[in-house]
Amino acid sequence: MANDFRSPRDHHWSPAEKKIARTAFDTALAREKAAARRSVEEMLRQSEDPDQLWEIHRFLDEKRRDLHEKYDFRYSVLTRVFRRLVNEGWLGPADLSGLGTDKLALILGDLTSLRP
Repeated sequence: MANDFRSPRDHHWSPAEKKIARTAFDTALAREKAAARRSVEEMLRQSEDPDQLWEIHRFLDEKRRDLHEKYDFRYSVLTRVFRRLVNEGWLGPADLSGLGTDKLALILGDLTSLRP
């Protein structure tokens, strides 16, 4: 329903969609945390300078703030959260398989044609 002009707040989430959404949300968060960990490990490998610890601290503090702002599991905003996670590469269409076409249209936009 690409022409569904209802607000994301007006969409009903079935119990099955809620499970899919929680799994996708947790998957994206785990992927992003793993990427942050790899970045920190790389920073440590590349430098023996003890002051690098403060750079890592700044990186982690920024990452924590970013994750806190980005990952919001309220159903009223979840389609926007998922759209951002897809755009940033943390989720793909397959991760959202099983969601209703109304939600997929909001999340994926033109990408819905890629759905199997």
